[in-house]
Amino acid sequence: MQRPIVLATVIGGGLFAIAVFAQQSSAPGAAARPQGVDTIEQVAGNVYRVPGAGGNSAVLVHSNGVLLVDTKLVNNGQALLNVIKKVTDKPVTHIINTHTHGDHTGSNAEFPATVEIVTHENTKANMERMDAFKAEAGKVGLPDKTFKDRMTLLSGKDAVDLYYFGAAHTNGDAFVVFRDARVMHAGDVFPSKAQPLLDVSNGGSGVAFPDTLAKAAAGIKNVDKVITGHSTLMTWNDFVDYGEFNRLFLAHARASLAAGKTPEQAMADFKLPEKFKDYTLTSGRGGPGGNFNVIYGELKK
Repeated sequence: MQRPIVLATVIGGGLFAIAVFAQQSSAPGAAARPQGVDTIEQVAGNVYRVPGAGGNSAVLVHSNGVLLVDTKLVNNGQALLNVIKKVTDKPVTHIINTHTHGDHTGSNAEFPATVEIVTHENTKANMERMDAFKAEAGKVGLPDKTFKDRMTLLSGKDAVDLYYFGAAHTNGDAFVVFRDARVMHAGDVFPSKAQPLLDVSNGGSGVAFPDTLAKAAAGIKNVDKVITGHSTLMTWNDFVDYGEFNRLFLAHARASLAAGKTPEQAMADFKLPEKFKDYTLTSGRGGPGGNFNVIYGELKK
């Protein structure tokens, strides 16, 4: 697959991707961060986090090059290459996209043809429906390889494990684990300490979300640090707590619907334990009813 470095080719990233980024960026619980791509922070070992201009990117400097997780909004390919050069001169060999959204896949096509792009199989199908990837210039940013449940890239201390546990933010969310560094990139299944965006048009589900997180918490071992989709670095316990938060959210939705309450009423009387005091719920997710609007719709079907 030919993937020339062109920084202005995939312009049609879609208004949805920009809207998603705007929501995630302004979500309470998300850390303030630079809009440009000019910072690279060491997380552990040879794993780094690159914030700004879309979702958080992760960088693994491995024996033969660089593995990059998520390429941000369109026209950030060269900026990513520049910031990676602050820690290594090795070439990018692999790109993993945690899911389909343009603030995580937007600059895929701006990397050389030698770079292998990997996603979950559902994410590839979702990407193929996006306007940004329908033109010839965009098609070069589509995945070269997919997985269904689990895949391991590289080996030894460089090993990177990819997991899929079901629908959540979309129907193709990949958990990326840097095995030796004990670090996981959770993508937008854990965007920040706030309501997640439920993209039902790409198979997302508020009803499945808690189960998916529970399966991930049970199935993934030996992780200490978690790179979120749009916030600061978190701990494994923060990730586990996020699963509990979403379980409580769903349980309240079920009880409120049964009691005849509107989504807005459900949000107004939704109370959380003290451990969630840092969570903010008024994050622009569907107005006053937030994600209760989406979950009610699922529960009524």
